[in-house]
Amino acid sequence: MTEQVLDVSNDVAAELASIGDGILEALRERLKINILLRGNRLTIAGDDVRVAEARAVVDELVELVETGQEIGPATVDAVVKALDQAENVQDVFGDVVWRHRGKQITPKTVTQKRYVEAIRNCTVTFGIGPAGTGKTYLAMALAVAALQDRQVARIILTRPAVEAGERLGFLPGDLLAKVDPYLRPLFDALYDMLDAERLNTYMERGTVEVAPLAYMRGRTLNDSFIILDEAQNTTPEQMQMFLTRLGFGSKVVVTGDVTQVDLPREQASGLIHVQDILGSVDGIAFVRFGHEDVVRHKLVQRIVEAYKLHAEETGTQRRK
Repeated sequence: MTEQVLDVSNDVAAELASIGDGILEALRERLKINILLRGNRLTIAGDDVRVAEARAVVDELVELVETGQEIGPATVDAVVKALDQAENVQDVFGDVVWRHRGKQITPKTVTQKRYVEAIRNCTVTFGIGPAGTGKTYLAMALAVAALQDRQVARIILTRPAVEAGERLGFLPGDLLAKVDPYLRPLFDALYDMLDAERLNTYMERGTVEVAPLAYMRGRTLNDSFIILDEAQNTTPEQMQMFLTRLGFGSKVVVTGDVTQVDLPREQASGLIHVQDILGSVDGIAFVRFGHEDVVRHKLVQRIVEAYKLHAEETGTQRRK
């Protein structure tokens, strides 16, 4: 049995003790060690190897707090995985994609970091994986940053309106009223990243456009950051149509989860179809997320994994 005692700052102690001791409990559960915080004194006890591993994780958590990063129970898993993969933790978590009202948006896992780098370096990036892995949110943060840095002139966010069969003309009301139920999650994310007044101005000027996929047809989108969300619900024809809207000075991000296809069973998914066609094309990146990249509530990660296991055991997964 080995014991190490660390003296930590008030800020670090407060952060470690936050969320109902959730961070300390995550350390205990993940690293199989005893850990106790009393005042500013943190005590780690266990066998030699586990204490050494825990100390490395705690040191990284301390550095994250001291550099202004927010940490939580999910950060413990992410730091452990980064260290396991011999990644520089500060390179992963210290990459601030966007700041708004004191909140910093950063990668939370190694895969998220690779995704951010792919978007920065490639013209077209596909982010494929389960809900909660930050695919759309990070892409939108990068889009807002690119707009503010004048790398692009506008942001275009789109989703296939599956529930309406893309036949939006049959729905009552103007465009915003028609698409709001399908695009509300994108608006919510934008309000996380921009002041409401600024966002409303951007939308009035067409600097930020949120529209269903059907409204992309026949356009060429230059100097734009274009995000297609829920792409598993596109047909191969819609995917081709969308990708060929790409104009000069533009960047495209396509996100989706191939296990959550809502198309008719006989209809192929454009997101599955496109991987075989564009997988080896220069300038196009595919980043695949797993259940270990889910950064929502820990229970969400368990739910995702349970459904995945059930689908594998029963053969009920809708799309392979």
